[in-house]
Parts: sequence; structure tokens; C-alpha cells
Amino acid sequence: MNYSLKEKVAIVTGAAGNLGQAVALQLAEAGARLALIDRAADRLDKVFPQWVDSADHLFIQSIDLTDGASVSQAVKSIVKEFGQVDILVNAAGGYRAGELTHEITDQTWDFMMNLNARTVLNVCRAVIPQMLEQSNGKVINIAARPGVKGSKNSAAYAASKSAVMRITESMAAELKRSGINVNAIIPGTIDTPSNRELLPNANFDNWVNPDDLSKVIRFLVSDEAAAIHGALIPVFGLG
Repeated sequence: MNYSLKEKVAIVTGAAGNLGQAVALQLAEAGARLALIDRAADRLDKVFPQWVDSADHLFIQSIDLTDGASVSQAVKSIVKEFGQVDILVNAAGGYRAGELTHEITDQTWDFMMNLNARTVLNVCRAVIPQMLEQSNGKVINIAARPGVKGSKNSAAYAASKSAVMRITESMAAELKRSGINVNAIIPGTIDTPSNRELLPNANFDNWVNPDDLSKVIRFLVSDEAAAIHGALIPVFGLG
């Protein structure tokens, strides 16, 4: 099956990141029109030069997803441009670890919770009213394996990703009878240049490729996944 997304409009946050890029390319291949959001001023232009002048794709740059007002304005501009929002993939997020739990600073805790949980909440608060008006929509959040089971020196990150899971489950229970699917994937270690630099002695063959993650997301936002609500789907690769 090709899981066509023709005539669909998809928002991808963190679109210039490794996972965001893979998701954007996968959804475009399936026929979706894209609204790509990134915090940098010009990164999307560099990552997707083929779409700079495209009428089918919109770049929303210099957006701080932790700022609810900025997010709301960005989503309004997307709806004005396309008239609808059918898909939301919350690919923005990040990782910081290294502190023992009792030594975590307020800065680290707030950074992780804002970057991984508040961003999801802010974008969903802006997008869901439009999906409710349409009586349809697909939301995919990105969790992480430490959100399922914490490990040493990563409590703030684990807590923030656990929050993403609980947000996903709660939204799914609230919205499933309104034609809106909310699900999350749980990647293992993603094979990215930054992770290879961070863990140079790891077995990269055990990691999961962003392209493989994007294919799972492509299925979950398709009509074929209409019966799936509140799922937390592990995509660990061989790790």
C-alpha cells in the first residue's frame, strides 16, 4: 500500500532536524502539502531548497514553540494559507542528560520539560480546535524509550518524554470520538550524526534510521490507521 496523503495538509515541527527532514520528505512523497516549522531563521531554506518557491509547501521559521502566542499565530497563518490542517507531527525536541537526579538544576529540568513537553502541548492547543472544526485529524507525537523506563543520569529527559506519552494518551481518550487520532512513536536511539558523535563506540547497526521512523509515521497518519488511538508504538530497530 502507498498510504496516499493527497490533498492533505501536514504540519511538521522541528522540520529541519534529522527526524523532521525524513518525515517531511516522506509525507511529501505521499502527496501531502506541508507547513514546516523550525526555530532557526533560514535553516529550512537550506535543508529544502527545492521547496523555497513551492506553492504546495509553506516555511514557518524563527518560531519558539515554547511561546504559546507565537505558536497560535503560526497555526493561524497556516490555516489562512491552506484552509485546513489534517496532520500534525510534533518532531521538535531534544536531549540533555548527565546529571544525577538529586543534582539536576532548575535550568536543566525546565529546559527538558519545555523543549519536549511544553512544545507538544502548545502546538496541540493551537491545532486541535481546527481539527475539531473539520471533524478529522491525525496527531503524532515523538516519545522516547527513557520515557518508558528511566535510567541513570537522565531523569529530566525521561520525565519530559513520559509527559509526552501521558499527553498522547489523554488527548486520544478525549478526541477519538471526534474523528481525531492521536498516537506516539517511541524511537530507540536514532541514527543521526550528532548521536554518532556523542556515542562513537556504539554499534550503529542497532540504531533506528530516521527514514524507518518516517515510514511508521506515514502509516499512522494515513486513512488505513483510522482505528488506532492512543498507541505508544516502539520503533527500536535492533537495539
